[in-house]
Amino acid sequence: MLTYVTNDGKTYEERLLEAISNIPLYTQEWTNFNPSDPGMTILETLLGFETLQQDSMADIPAKVKQNLLKLVGFQIRKGKSARLLLSAGHVKETITVPANHKFRIGDIVFETNREIVLNDQRILGIYSKKSDKDAKFMDFSYLTDRETHVPALIFGEKPAEGDCLYFIANALPDPGKELQFFFTLRERYNRNPMDGRTEKLFADIVWECFTDKGWQAMDVRDNTNAFLRSGEIRMWMPEDYAAVYTEMPQDGYALRARLLSADYDVRPKMTAVEAFLFEVWQKDTICETISVNRSGDVDIYSELAKEAYLDVYCREAKGESFRKYEYMPDRNVQGRYYSVSNPGFAHQVISFDKRRRGFGPERGRDCAKIVVYTEDVMRQYSLGRVLGYDNQEIELPYKHIVAHSFCIIAKYPDGQGGWLYDFVRPEKKDEGALYYHLLENDGKIVIEDAGRFIGADLYLAAVALNNGPEGNIREGNFLLSDPIDGADLSGVTFFNPGAGTGGAYREKIESVRRRFVRDMEASYTAVTAKDYENVVLTTPGLCIHKAKAEMDEDRNLIRIAVKQGTDESFPKLSDMYQRIIKERLEERRLLTTRVELIQPVYMPVNVTATVYVKPHYENAGDQIKEVIRQKIDYISSDKNFGEILKFDTVFHAIEMLESVEYVYDLSLRPKSVAGAKMQDADILPDANCLLYPGEIRVETVTFEN
Repeated sequence: MLTYVTNDGKTYEERLLEAISNIPLYTQEWTNFNPSDPGMTILETLLGFETLQQDSMADIPAKVKQNLLKLVGFQIRKGKSARLLLSAGHVKETITVPANHKFRIGDIVFETNREIVLNDQRILGIYSKKSDKDAKFMDFSYLTDRETHVPALIFGEKPAEGDCLYFIANALPDPGKELQFFFTLRERYNRNPMDGRTEKLFADIVWECFTDKGWQAMDVRDNTNAFLRSGEIRMWMPEDYAAVYTEMPQDGYALRARLLSADYDVRPKMTAVEAFLFEVWQKDTICETISVNRSGDVDIYSELAKEAYLDVYCREAKGESFRKYEYMPDRNVQGRYYSVSNPGFAHQVISFDKRRRGFGPERGRDCAKIVVYTEDVMRQYSLGRVLGYDNQEIELPYKHIVAHSFCIIAKYPDGQGGWLYDFVRPEKKDEGALYYHLLENDGKIVIEDAGRFIGADLYLAAVALNNGPEGNIREGNFLLSDPIDGADLSGVTFFNPGAGTGGAYREKIESVRRRFVRDMEASYTAVTAKDYENVVLTTPGLCIHKAKAEMDEDRNLIRIAVKQGTDESFPKLSDMYQRIIKERLEERRLLTTRVELIQPVYMPVNVTATVYVKPHYENAGDQIKEVIRQKIDYISSDKNFGEILKFDTVFHAIEMLESVEYVYDLSLRPKSVAGAKMQDADILPDANCLLYPGEIRVETVTFEN
């Protein structure tokens, strides 16, 4: 049922005509396609049964399909807001960025989730020092310059235990505060994602901060895997305050990354460093609910609050539902009222006075909720009434909603002439609760169980909209900030050093079904040569550039040539790579099949050519040599082990150059027969051999008409 093929909306008649037209593809003996033919009767019967069966399966409710897929471990992926890191530059004074503050790039909006304080914190210098006692500092401060993209070997040609990378800053956060960096590494070869066994395989780093008590280790979350790839490093300051470090080329507050182990397969080459970052999320909050845990004055910091559309709800006894309070500036008026003051931009103070008014929130957790609306939401925040029938759908005024931010209010009578209010989030199941699903892409809610809320009126309580995958913007943009009251943003820049990540809409059921089908069709056990190559190429944590498997059926042996991706010109497969690949192959191979890894062989190809060129092409010889190098370079190109080097391919590549009149003579020869052989004019490399340009001699003769 989960793997059936749809009929693409074709009618029975259309499918019958298609089936009849395909009969000659399978047999030449069936020539009678008239209704009187018994074969046609059988075909019509089977096709009719299949059509009815597929129509029935197509009518299966989405909920049933979802539950079936859940049984086999496939669930709908929820929508997510893209996450972005920003660097604030040219900050002249301390800036307090409130929650839900918006940063824009085109039509896409990013927001802060909490209040952020920005200061003029910046990196003054970056230095590297080897573990040798007499080693000198290497200055890599240019890595903070966004216009410079020169890669820096931050730990040198041979990284070793004890090597350090220092960062000198003009200031650092207070103890316990968070600090975020983004490092851009030059990634020459694609590295497979890490797993638990390979996370610290090549290197391990401890991050330290200099304090009055010396160097202290910091708690760190490293997404670069010890500078193996570009990414974020999040760290938390130690318990003691940072102190000025004076043993560097310049004084300042110091952080350092110290190698505990170093067995890099690819030496880290860093191209950029961004520090003192803060995170924003791709969403546009148009309505939010702020929960309050105290019954006195409540401070509200939110840019939405500046529009002053507030609804206040209080819980007057523990475990009860909420009651709505109204605005009343006169504190002497009794009733369910509150008052508001505005100390500053995006800052409001909600005051309750239970002693004077006679009513107020009870002390305790979640005793009051403040709902803040924009003007647009205020005009259409009423959603309708719960009618009580199964799967009641209610249209929302918005689409592409952030699921985890969504909440509704259910209003129902208290039986004494008043009203009670409950805040209900999607798919929260309690006895008698209102249980509903949010279809965030379509802008609908589906009420599965009305519980005790039949007849209740529904209102929006929290809504944020997002752009899904469009929020995964590319790195290197400057975002525009909305104004902040009392803050001078002139000249201040907000730059994203890394791309946005994680943005996605809620997955559709058909997409989940396709994932299930692909998983069913994927082979876990390696059987064919292609399977073995794929196992090697996808080994977690490794940079595998090429792999070629060769089957010896007589000996039941698989021999696999592997070239790892490194900075070396002619790399050999290291012991570490061999161990990890063998462990992975051991899990995937057939029980009786033996597997052997073989080292790559690199064979130079010598070329001699005589080429007639057109007049006035002074660089024709260099162009010809470059084309020859490209065609016989198996090391850096996509050509794999053992691929035949065709004489005609090289010949025609030269002949197609605009400067070439014709090729008079061409000869290709491997330097040695131990690795490659001649097959007529072509070169046939061994199964573990990669060709590369050797000595190239090109004689050019100017063609005269």
